[in-house]
Amino acid sequence: MMEKESRLRHMVLTGLFAALICLTTAFILHIPVGNGYIHLGDSFIYLAACVLPMPYGIIAAALGGSMADLLSGYAIYALPTAIIKSMLACCFYGMGVQKTQTLLSRRSVIASVLCVPITVIGYYLTAVILYGNPVAQIAETVPANLVQAGCSAALFCIAAFALDRVKLPMLRR
Repeated sequence: MMEKESRLRHMVLTGLFAALICLTTAFILHIPVGNGYIHLGDSFIYLAACVLPMPYGIIAAALGGSMADLLSGYAIYALPTAIIKSMLACCFYGMGVQKTQTLLSRRSVIASVLCVPITVIGYYLTAVILYGNPVAQIAETVPANLVQAGCSAALFCIAAFALDRVKLPMLRR
């Protein structure tokens, strides 16, 4: 019975995180730039990967990010976003954040920093595939994605610190 309850809890949290990722990506501090937009939704991807076991965090990241693209009028990016956001969550799992007792740890900070080049390179390659001209895409995608990924990493660290301090039972592993 406990295994069923645990699986249900993970599925519910996956849906909640997918919704949070979608909302913070598509509607909260959504700033259109160049080929895409700056947002802080990635910080919730990082939180999902810290709280949920694999593959639930990956599913929340892929669904939330791609749904935000569909809602924001960037449907052409939905599939690449699902792949890139899944890679962000995988970075956290690869760093072993599930082994730590807190959301904010050396492992999670390193993972959030490693997610910056994943985001920048992933969306740069996507833009080159979609629009061509690799040189022009450097100026078109790299600066905005650096800002977005860096701000998401910083917001994650602030949120993880705050959530560790309040010790919410739903975020206990």
